[in-house]
Amino acid sequence: MPANRLMSLLAVPIAIGLAPATALANGGGGGGGAAGGVDLIPMAQLDVPIVEGNRSSARLRLKLVLRASDPVAAAKITAEMPALREAALAGASEFARLYASPFVPVDAEKLAHDMTAALHGRDSTITAVLLVNVVASPA
Repeated sequence: MPANRLMSLLAVPIAIGLAPATALANGGGGGGGAAGGVDLIPMAQLDVPIVEGNRSSARLRLKLVLRASDPVAAAKITAEMPALREAALAGASEFARLYASPFVPVDAEKLAHDMTAALHGRDSTITAVLLVNVVASPA
């Protein structure tokens, strides 16, 4: 029974990790046709400091994939990527300042929720922010 649980836990990150590659293979944004494809837009890796007290001795690194509501929205999101990256950096910095530490696991559920709220506030066509990779480590 524990082996089955371990395999199911490993399957989720693998499936999430393959989603951006699938989107890129479909032309950079998923199908969007009658089959109801998903439009995914990868964002370059974010790297923000974890500030504790008056010093920064750790880093929070994360890779995000943005889910668009439709192909037109995906094109708009791609065009607005610099402004969205700015909002993502601000949200990640705030999360790192308040909740991240290199000594405890990152609360990925809270981080995904916070990042979705920050980016959806900037562009309402973003339906979700998917975390592909999250690492908190000493600098």
